[in-house]
Amino acid sequence: MNQTKKLVTQIIEGIQEKKGHNIVVADLTEIEDTICNYFVICQGNSPSQVSVIADSVWDFAHQGAGEKPTAIDGVQNAQWIAMDYSDVLVHIFLPETRTFYNLENLWADAKLTHIPNID
Repeated sequence: MNQTKKLVTQIIEGIQEKKGHNIVVADLTEIEDTICNYFVICQGNSPSQVSVIADSVWDFAHQGAGEKPTAIDGVQNAQWIAMDYSDVLVHIFLPETRTFYNLENLWADAKLTHIPNID
């Protein structure tokens, strides 16, 4: 498994560990001139859950794949936290913020993989 796919797997595990849901992986590798190879998009039910998911992603990516984000944005209001791992961008949303920005539709050309929720 290459490093980027290992990182995506660790990110998904970090999201699932804190009950993040509606996880979608957008594979952008076939699209020209993109800023990264993958988007991992998910949501939490409250600002505190969004923050906890981001912390869990950080831990899982660091421990499981040896990766740290080059930037994290949105931590203050925790409606949308973006974590930049260069090849992978993680987007952790509140439901209404996710609906408003609708990244899955914006990147409709990408191959979208829906990860089943763990209940």
